[in-house]
Amino acid sequence: MNYRHIYHAGNFADVLKHAVLALVVEHLKLKDQPFRVIDTHAGIGVYDLASEEAQKTGEWRDGIRRVLADTPPAEIAAILAPYLEVVRAENAGRDEVVRYPGSPLVARRLMRRGDVLVVNEAHPEDAASLKALFAKDASVKTLAIDGWTALKALLPPKERRGVVLIDPPFEEPGEFRRLVEALAAAHRRFATGTVILWYPIKDVKITRAFARDAAALGIPKLLSAELFVRAPRAEGELPGTGLLILNPPFTLEEKLRALLPYLARTLARGTGAESHLAWLVGERITSS
Repeated sequence: MNYRHIYHAGNFADVLKHAVLALVVEHLKLKDQPFRVIDTHAGIGVYDLASEEAQKTGEWRDGIRRVLADTPPAEIAAILAPYLEVVRAENAGRDEVVRYPGSPLVARRLMRRGDVLVVNEAHPEDAASLKALFAKDASVKTLAIDGWTALKALLPPKERRGVVLIDPPFEEPGEFRRLVEALAAAHRRFATGTVILWYPIKDVKITRAFARDAAALGIPKLLSAELFVRAPRAEGELPGTGLLILNPPFTLEEKLRALLPYLARTLARGTGAESHLAWLVGERITSS
């Protein structure tokens, strides 16, 4: 499948992915020591929802727009607050969301002085847009190489604290195999770091095999979070999305147990909307 960011900006998968990224960054800020955020498949950083590409799919209407229009319970509002504050700031003074911050901008808006963001994008045009976005920001380093190569080159970070987001576009075959290899490589190089792997769910059999392969690595503390907005079908729009999270902050499991069912209800697009949260390998390491 093709999952170039611009066509899906602000959809239900982005809502889950970016909400979790925001929660991880907020947790890292609880300690004074600086940290590093590494985004291996970063896209362009911010998306114009009025663009031809975004309008072609309109997926943000059933994603971020629904979340912003809802009035969630206080517990959910607090969990979503860091993420939604970034989205609202990007659309300050507007009645409708027209700009959607990608993962690089979500991370950058939440980071402190002294923290570092490294963003990589291999697509030439997207890489140029990403570089222009952060051209005057000394806290951000931009790269334009293969994302899998970048992962190996950038770990471990000198701060020895941080989060790695691996979010491939799934434009080529073999991406699930590469995700398993990336998980193993990231753990070897940065054993105490938090790593977030994103994946689309089109065929449940494929994603179940992926989860088994990831669990077979035997890496401690690996959490799986999945969100379905409708029952999986052979054709049609993406029904589900998932995250594998290595070394999640100790508070994340509890927050996801509240957030995932809320998102399944709020973003449902048919029967079969549901969520799953499970440890693939037990909680044994405390992330920094």
